[in-house]
Amino acid sequence: MTGRTQQAMEILTIDTPSLGDRSYLVHDGQVAFAVDPQRDIDRMLTLLEDRGVRLSAVFETHIHNDYVTGGLALSRLTGASYHVNAEDPVSFERTPISDGDVVEVGTIRVRALATPGHTFTHLSYAATRGGDSPVVFTGGSLLFGSTGRPDLLGPEHTEDLAHAQHASAHRLAAELPDDTRVLPTHGFGSFCSATPTSGDASTIGHEKRVNPALTVDERSYVESLLAGLDVYPAYYAHMAPANLAGPSEPDLTPPHRADSAELRRRIDAGEWVVDLRTRTAFAAGHVAGTLNFGIDGGFATYLGWLLPWGTPLTLLGETPEQIAEAQRELVRIGIDRLEAAATGNVREWAFGGELRSFETACFADLAQVRHHRRVVVLDVRRRSEWDSGHLDDAVHIPLHELLERMDEIPAGEVWVHCKSGYRAAIAASLLAAAGRHVVSINDDFAAAA
Repeated sequence: MTGRTQQAMEILTIDTPSLGDRSYLVHDGQVAFAVDPQRDIDRMLTLLEDRGVRLSAVFETHIHNDYVTGGLALSRLTGASYHVNAEDPVSFERTPISDGDVVEVGTIRVRALATPGHTFTHLSYAATRGGDSPVVFTGGSLLFGSTGRPDLLGPEHTEDLAHAQHASAHRLAAELPDDTRVLPTHGFGSFCSATPTSGDASTIGHEKRVNPALTVDERSYVESLLAGLDVYPAYYAHMAPANLAGPSEPDLTPPHRADSAELRRRIDAGEWVVDLRTRTAFAAGHVAGTLNFGIDGGFATYLGWLLPWGTPLTLLGETPEQIAEAQRELVRIGIDRLEAAATGNVREWAFGGELRSFETACFADLAQVRHHRRVVVLDVRRRSEWDSGHLDDAVHIPLHELLERMDEIPAGEVWVHCKSGYRAAIAASLLAAAGRHVVSINDDFAAAA
């Protein structure tokens, strides 16, 4: 008897480096399932079409706090079942799933494992198929050399969740073979990671050797985990409510095109007009009152963190493609509406007015200047970075606190720095818009020594 050669289980990773997350599409050659899809589901749909497979299931590991999910929209568009923990109080129809439940997706067997810690209702999914190596999708539970942070549900739950995170890591290590591939959602720069992660691939056996959750005792792990927690973006507060309500498919229609007169009206009205160009281009010439969040860095994270939620937003970019990229980044964190956009040359945006500029410099320039005159040095890194080393006599205001603490910056010329220059450029644009004389240090902090 002859038959078709059985294809190995293929796992396709959809990386979203700007948010530090990964989604997954898994198929057996005919039928597929998705894990933790991002809001812009067209990437999933393209892969399904390319592989010629049918999506039959979507699995959420947890109600996400760092992005708006595309799971509901993807399931509705494809007819796939949408598996969300039965204990999650969602306001839409889903296929409830609980610890121990098994879902057959074609020839692949997917088993749900309760792994609380990142959230109380967090699930991991172990997938097996014939002779293929087993895999486990760990969401915000077991990460590469770390675990998901336990403090996103509020300080009153943090310690309990930290202990649960330790227990969940040990459950995965005990129940799954050492050759099981670990495929987390968070941990690639995501603020959902409790501590920095390491490496680009891992297995249960490797994590047993390197992950603090599996190599130190529970008390030491919890104490270390809690001591290492840092701040996370303010927009996180809006993500879980959006995901519990059931987000729709995003609208990526290009925004209304604004002329220079409209841009000036919006700036004068106190709206945010954000310039997506590089920090060096912005410093060299920009429209007065605009703010610089370069599309070449952590654009969505920092704009979502600083933008007062609901503030009207307009984007300026060199090309329509730049605007489209920024729009895609923003819908991932629930900023669905743009008032307008403009593209082209910065002089066309200025309504005949003079462009503003400020200096950029390096740490060597700062050292030389401080020998000759007094300047204000503003460090906008996070508290943990400041604690690990900082310049003498610097003023420390983390970037995410800058809007509320502008009046704490002493009078005079302000030289602003961060770790590499991206956050310093954002801060410099905020200060320049407020009328301050600013110099942006576009340099690596290691050079400060």
